[in-house]
Amino acid sequence: MEKQFTFTKNLRFLTYGLMLIGVIAIAFGFATDGLRGWANLLLNNFYFLSLAIGASFFLALQYITQSGWSSGFKRISESMSAYIPFAAVIMVILIFGMKELYSWMEPEAHGFDEHEIHLIHHKSGYLNQPFFIIRLVLYFVVWIFFTKLLRKYSLNEDKEGGLVYFKKSELYSKVYIFTLALTFSLASFDWLMTIQPTWYSTIYSLKNFVAAFFHGVAIIVLIILIMHGKGYFTFINNAHWQDFSKYIFILSIMWAYFWFSQYLLIWFANIPEETTYYVERLTGPWKINFYVNLFLNWIVPFMILLPNYFARKKFILVSVIFCLIIGQYTDLYEQIIPGTTGVFQIGFVEIGTFIGFAGLFAYVFMRTLSRAALIPEKHPLLEESFNHSEH
Repeated sequence: MEKQFTFTKNLRFLTYGLMLIGVIAIAFGFATDGLRGWANLLLNNFYFLSLAIGASFFLALQYITQSGWSSGFKRISESMSAYIPFAAVIMVILIFGMKELYSWMEPEAHGFDEHEIHLIHHKSGYLNQPFFIIRLVLYFVVWIFFTKLLRKYSLNEDKEGGLVYFKKSELYSKVYIFTLALTFSLASFDWLMTIQPTWYSTIYSLKNFVAAFFHGVAIIVLIILIMHGKGYFTFINNAHWQDFSKYIFILSIMWAYFWFSQYLLIWFANIPEETTYYVERLTGPWKINFYVNLFLNWIVPFMILLPNYFARKKFILVSVIFCLIIGQYTDLYEQIIPGTTGVFQIGFVEIGTFIGFAGLFAYVFMRTLSRAALIPEKHPLLEESFNHSEH
């Protein structure tokens, strides 16, 4: 059994190449249309931050529930969480583009009418740049502190064994998911929903939190599938694949529930400030993205993974996850782009920026993964993972 992942020179240069494509795409975006550049920077940084947050939530959840079946590959979640500090740096850079991204900073310059300006002014106690930046810093301090702490305890457990660090991890995981629920909800409000400051939804934060968990788990499974094919995690069996499929299947239902609940409540209430959001997204080219989003994030995983026969097929599971990778992008694209550039376009800037961020995420992940034993051999529940079977 492989005890260490090797971040080879070829893999390193591959991530450098992907990042270079991203830098060129971002530079081209800013050179041709500054707002397009800022919008894509926000979209892709939030995309990969949400994957890291989802992975950290999955890790904490395994500690809290004392789930042994997943202990053998918890290094994947830990390594994905390592992207959070890099996301923090990029979010700080995005502060310089706030006036272009967030119309509430200069509502008069963005063509709001008198009523809308009054609504925005009414929210100025919360929507102001200094408080926005303070909250941004606070969110990342909380996320980085807890993910680094769980990583530290995990590595200490490798050295000393026993239950001391496992119990500490379980305790702080409980604190983390509570603070994460609050901070990630507020971050979703701040960074995404306030792009259109006169619009609001009470379910918005829950929908984005579930989406982060959903797609974070999907990427965990994809990485394990790839590494298993390369000879790592040889202990994984059909019972593991079955549980992976169940996770994705159930989370797709949860995602659809919140997606439909938000749409239904806004349609039923028929409040102008709320309905304008969906009216815009159900006209022109946005309408295609609207239904593709639902198709990729719910219909595909639900229909394909429903039969147990398909759920255990690794090729089918990989295909579903690739649909979800695109699905998460369409979801965030729908939330961000109509309120920023207002133009539906998928070109070199969009694709290249995504590739660059994927390269950065892969680099951070593989570098972190290579710095510790791949299998946490002194984890108290590891044998449960090795001997996992269907019940």
